Amino acid sequence: MGAHKLSDWRKLPLSLTELCIDTTLRCGQSFRWRKISDEWHCVLRGRLISLKQDASHLHYRVTWPKPTGSPVTSSDSIPAAGDGDVDTEQDDTESLLRNYFALSHSLSTLYQQWAASDANFARRAPAFTGIRILNQDAWEALVAFICSSNNNIGRISQMVQKLCIHYGPYIGTIEGEAFHDFPEPQALSGTHVEAHLRELGFGYRAAYIAQTAEIISYLKGADWLLRLRNPESPAFAAPITRPGQNETQSSSSSDETPITYRTAHEALLTLPGVGPKVADCVCLMGLGWGEAVPVDTHVWQIAQRDYHFSTKTKTKTFTKVMYNSVGDHFRSIWGPQAGWAQSVLFTSNLKAFAGQASGAGTKSGIVEEAIVKAEKMVRRSKQAHSLAEDYGMGVVKTDEEEVTTTFVRSRKRRITAVTKVSGSDKKHVGAVEVEVHTRRTSKRLKAAAS
Repeated sequence: MGAHKLSDWRKLPLSLTELCIDTTLRCGQSFRWRKISDEWHCVLRGRLISLKQDASHLHYRVTWPKPTGSPVTSSDSIPAAGDGDVDTEQDDTESLLRNYFALSHSLSTLYQQWAASDANFARRAPAFTGIRILNQDAWEALVAFICSSNNNIGRISQMVQKLCIHYGPYIGTIEGEAFHDFPEPQALSGTHVEAHLRELGFGYRAAYIAQTAEIISYLKGADWLLRLRNPESPAFAAPITRPGQNETQSSSSSDETPITYRTAHEALLTLPGVGPKVADCVCLMGLGWGEAVPVDTHVWQIAQRDYHFSTKTKTKTFTKVMYNSVGDHFRSIWGPQAGWAQSVLFTSNLKAFAGQASGAGTKSGIVEEAIVKAEKMVRRSKQAHSLAEDYGMGVVKTDEEEVTTTFVRSRKRRITAVTKVSGSDKKHVGAVEVEVHTRRTSKRLKAAAS
């Protein structure tokens, strides 16, 4: 690597249950990590970090930038990586990694707490241990998740990579692949940025990125995002004051209202291209608000499928009220680190991890499938019965020892609900099937577990 400074491999004692980088670094949190020859690489805070992991340790190595000018890839306006005058003996990379992976939290303890309060989490989590929420730079998280709108992880990663190549400082090369740091707001706020990003395939997101960069650079100030952080989850280092920023912009007022998750979320919504989901992604992964629960199509599917979540409204539009109610529902189950728990189930719902999630051919997979089917059948019967009682229509009761049947008729549907069944009366065959299915499932579970 020429004149680059390269540290020796160092290690942190860390089990795979506390951190699994192969899952955490590719589950849609950060989009710049690249895996080359069984090692993960990314530029953080002006240095190129390489990671690898075994059962008991996280190993890391640092490549520092060249001491003089560095190559660029798109235009002369790209800033140099730095003078490289770094004393590696006083390397703070270990502190950076501890902060980045939020290692102050005991993940094993959190998993135990979530499993104790949520049977669904307890069933799915064993296949997805070691997923931590990354404590990322807020500016990077903001831009990356603006790119995530109507997008998938692969395309988001490509867009973020293009931003780094064309606007970020070059740091180093590994096996022929160049690595750049993430661009500062001013680098993305030029007059031709939007047009260039459209040429690069960003579409309508190009305007959002350019406008947001302008606002952060010249209107709100460099540390506006820093002031939105959870005070209990500090950033690794304070941002550098940028040219054109005055003292009023860079310092917080003593009479400011104390920041909360809700106020941080609402503040982010004022930026172009930031809706509730993007704001929650930034709150969770860039500002340290563990209770933030980003709700996208995956999480909405999980809420409906696994937690029987439903709304009283018949509208197909996903309103802000509906969005907030899903987040509140999960916060009531998982507590102050609900966003961390959500990330585990989110990951289990991704196609990239389908094999890991299915437990194909295993007893646990068979048991889970049986449980879900049984719960669904019983739930439908109970919901129908509840509807019948609400309508107060056509209630027919016989002896308690035999059957209680309720019929509901309306213009759109006819519902039959049964609470108790005995015998083989053909009029109640549907209910008999529910009961028999439940008993057979119970036998199947016992057989599978034995």
